[in-house]
Amino acid sequence: QVQLVESGGGLVQPGGSLRLSCAVSGLRLSPYLVAWYRQAPGKQRELVASSSSGGSTNYADSVKGRFTISRDNAKNTVYLQMNSLKTEDTAVYYCYLLTVRAYWGQGTQVTVSS
Repeated sequence: QVQLVESGGGLVQPGGSLRLSCAVSGLRLSPYLVAWYRQAPGKQRELVASSSSGGSTNYADSVKGRFTISRDNAKNTVYLQMNSLKTEDTAVYYCYLLTVRAYWGQGTQVTVSS
């Protein structure tokens, strides 16, 4: 059974940093695309960043230069380093894995507020 478990969310002041982790179990991470999405209250879920099996990455314009997605295939874990956080980054962040079907984590809350 494939499971994705996020951690690392919390409350941070504007300008601060957080690192989210997504531990994947039930399969090897290396051959698959992984991504982070987020959903703010009253808004649609949106793609934040993705990482292909070949190592290419893609970012939403709103987070370019501030967020970095990475993966440790040996640990079967995906990370999202978030720097220079803004109040508009407040959302529930979800880990996503694509094999022959899509898998989602349960989400972790990130709140950016002074």
